[in-house]
Amino acid sequence: MSDPVLAIETSCDETAAAVVDGRRILSNVVASQAELHSVYGGVVPEVAARHHLTTVNAVVDQALADAGLTLADISRIAVTRRPGLIGALLVGVATAKSLAYATGKDLVMVDHLHGHIAATWLEPVALDPPFVALTASGGHTRLDLVENYAAPVLLGQTLDDAAGEAIDKGARLLGIPYPGGPGLEALAREGDAGAFDFPVGLKGRGPSADFSYAGVKTALLYAVRELGEEGTTARRADLAASYQEAIVRPLADKLMRAADTHGVPAVSIGGGVAANGRLRELVTEGAADRGLQLAIPDRALCTDNAAMIAAAAAFTPIIAWPDFVGEDAIATAPPGGIAA
Repeated sequence: MSDPVLAIETSCDETAAAVVDGRRILSNVVASQAELHSVYGGVVPEVAARHHLTTVNAVVDQALADAGLTLADISRIAVTRRPGLIGALLVGVATAKSLAYATGKDLVMVDHLHGHIAATWLEPVALDPPFVALTASGGHTRLDLVENYAAPVLLGQTLDDAAGEAIDKGARLLGIPYPGGPGLEALAREGDAGAFDFPVGLKGRGPSADFSYAGVKTALLYAVRELGEEGTTARRADLAASYQEAIVRPLADKLMRAADTHGVPAVSIGGGVAANGRLRELVTEGAADRGLQLAIPDRALCTDNAAMIAAAAAFTPIIAWPDFVGEDAIATAPPGGIAA
């Protein structure tokens, strides 16, 4: 039975809409703002919100057109409610509420982090629980035990900076333009990951599932200052490789340790940092050594997108028409787990 869901995602600087029917992605449209923010070296919240306003309707129209459907064919509408930039979130929430109200459809308000985990539910990955999920992005780094997609259980998270934020700020120190992830990865391929002994956050504190990246950022800053402009230029590739390793290796190591601890048959990675080739190598090796199934969505489903929001909507309570009128966006993540 056909059950197409229209989903909208505007939590940061990507304006996205998708149509998903069950586990099948019928369309997945993303309008990136990377060029707009590159001149600032990072996302400017007001710029992001204003661009969502001018783009979201066209993106929704394109998602419907690509799916070969109209709003009349849609069963319900889903939207990212939290966490994210509040101005950006408000654009998506207002759009989704308006469409749902005008068409008499129910609304599902989704946690963005839930979306990153649920991306592996979609075809062709189609992973079923139980598994341990690593979510690593510009704003979040966490491990969850997923015995049921509806209620992931938090195992650990970053105590300060997110892995993606550390990558972007490190890239900036090395003169790599925003977004820094792809550039840092490319430069790291030319360097020696063992050239610099950058610290690993929380190392030596036992089997903690938490992460910390403030220290490695500071260590890179001190290394660049000590080397000076000429020395940094000469050692950029080695700095990039060593710095990247200090960020992604703990992600892979703690994911595998959590899988061992909880005895699950599978692991997954998601979020923008999951697009990093070195992280993918490490988790592939770790999973193979343990005989674990490894679920890695396509790179387009790792970075912010609306198909993952539609996936999470399958496990999130529906708000019936018109009860959602008084609901609103929320900037912060709830303490602990995923918000219903």
